[in-house]
Amino acid sequence: MFHRASGNVNLTAIVFLLGAVITCVWVWKRLSPETQDYVIDQVIPFAILGVVCLVLLWRLVRVVRKRKHRLRQRAKLLAKFERETVQDKKLETAFALIEMNDYHVEGLEAAVPAMKELFAMTLQRALGDKQHRIRGMAASHLGVLQDSTVVPLLLKALEDDHAYVRSCAALGLGRLRAVETRERLKTLLEEDWDQTVRSRAKEALERMRA
Repeated sequence: MFHRASGNVNLTAIVFLLGAVITCVWVWKRLSPETQDYVIDQVIPFAILGVVCLVLLWRLVRVVRKRKHRLRQRAKLLAKFERETVQDKKLETAFALIEMNDYHVEGLEAAVPAMKELFAMTLQRALGDKQHRIRGMAASHLGVLQDSTVVPLLLKALEDDHAYVRSCAALGLGRLRAVETRERLKTLLEEDWDQTVRSRAKEALERMRA
C-alpha cells in the first residue's frame, strides 16, 4: 500500500512538472522579443541568484539544527553517564558518548577523569579472549581523552595476546600522538604477524608526523 501511494505521488509530481513546463513554453512563445530579452538579461540571473541564496540558507539551517541536536544528545548522554551506577552500562554509555562526539574530547572535559578511570580499569580487568573487544575499545577510547598518563597502559596493551587489542592500543597511541612510543610502534609495524595491527601502527606513526 505504501509503495502504491508513493508511486501515485511520483506520477502526480511528474504530471505537474510536465504541465508547468508546457505552460512556461506556451507563455514564452507569446511574449514580445523585448520582453524575452528582458527576462533573459534581468529576471533569470536574479532568479538564479535567489535560488542559490535559498539553497545556501537551507544548508546553513540544516548545519545549525544538526549541531543543536548533537549538543542536546551529548548533554543527555553526559547526564546519563554521570547518573549510571552499573559499571557495564556506564562503560557502554562512555563508548557511545565518545563515538557520538566524533572521537573528540572537546565538550567532554568534565567527564574525562571518570572516563579515564573507567577505561583504564576495563583495560586491566577485562581479561580473557571473550572480552577482547571490550579491552580493545577501552584502549582506543583512552587515546581520545588526550591524557598522556595512560601511555604506559597502552604500551602494555600492545603486548596483548589478541590482535584486536594490540591494534586498538596502537590507534590509541596515535590519537594521543605519543611520540615517545615511536620506536615501539616501528617494531610493531615490522614484526607483528597481524595485518590490521601493522596498519594501525603505521597510521599511528603517520599521525605523529602530522
